[in-house]
Amino acid sequence: MKEWIRIGIDLGGTKIEGLALDEAGAEIARLRVATPQHDYAATVRAIAEVVQELERRVGSSVDDRGAASVGVGIPGTIVHATGLVKNANSTWMNGQPLQRDLAAAVGRPVRCANDANCLAVSEATDGAAAGAELVFAVILGTGCGGGIAVNGQVRVGPNGVSGEWGHNPLPWAKPDELPGPECYCGERGCIETWISGTGLARDHLRVTGAELTGPEIVAAAESGDRAAEASLARLEDRAGRALAGVVNLLDPDVIVIGGGLSKLDRLYAHLPALIARHLFGGGELATPVMKAKHGDASGVRGAAWLWPA
Repeated sequence: MKEWIRIGIDLGGTKIEGLALDEAGAEIARLRVATPQHDYAATVRAIAEVVQELERRVGSSVDDRGAASVGVGIPGTIVHATGLVKNANSTWMNGQPLQRDLAAAVGRPVRCANDANCLAVSEATDGAAAGAELVFAVILGTGCGGGIAVNGQVRVGPNGVSGEWGHNPLPWAKPDELPGPECYCGERGCIETWISGTGLARDHLRVTGAELTGPEIVAAAESGDRAAEASLARLEDRAGRALAGVVNLLDPDVIVIGGGLSKLDRLYAHLPALIARHLFGGGELATPVMKAKHGDASGVRGAAWLWPA
């Protein structure tokens, strides 16, 4: 008997990545194309073409239902009441009926979810948090975001903003952190403006006057540069405060970190104590803080897992 194939799509600002998984979760095909910039209709067509090409490559494996399931991770969310995209940093997607248009383009139902929620589902299914009941997943990259998986399923919420950790204010802000940098969402001092590759670079420039990228700051710190080391220490302190707020509210079973900054092994050594400083009632942190097992592939894998068996 043929297998049920799941197709996952990760819609990024610069690239669209697709992969096909077999029933056991093993990757059997992968494809990456450029994202059409500022062109919604072309983006829908590009995603449909990726799905069609992946199906062509695994056509002999698709089960008797005749078509693979399709899940899409997006840099925003779908408003349940309207079916429209909101909060996407790929702004040409906002206000568009993406899930409906994709379903029409590929000829079957499509499930869309925030990319951080896809990370949470992936890691809760067969990643670093496999089997955990409540998983909080963090993307620390150019920006930062959060996602929640409950029993391996994405938690969206009636407002479509469950897990939007990056657009809360930085907790326990210090005088020199107020009012905080302006955020694209229209507020100031959002966690994303501090705890991200962009936020790290901005903070380093603010304190030192040196204009370096996030990777350059990391490299400088590893070479013994004290100013760069201090910038990373500030990033970790802020991440500890921000994640303490999550633990005080949700008390997740596992915290998983993905995105470019997740490659910093020092985070996993330092964050537990930094989070514990702000836990209600004190004590050591019992929640493990773990690196995403599937790395950069976790989001697209999570999109595929939006359709359970």
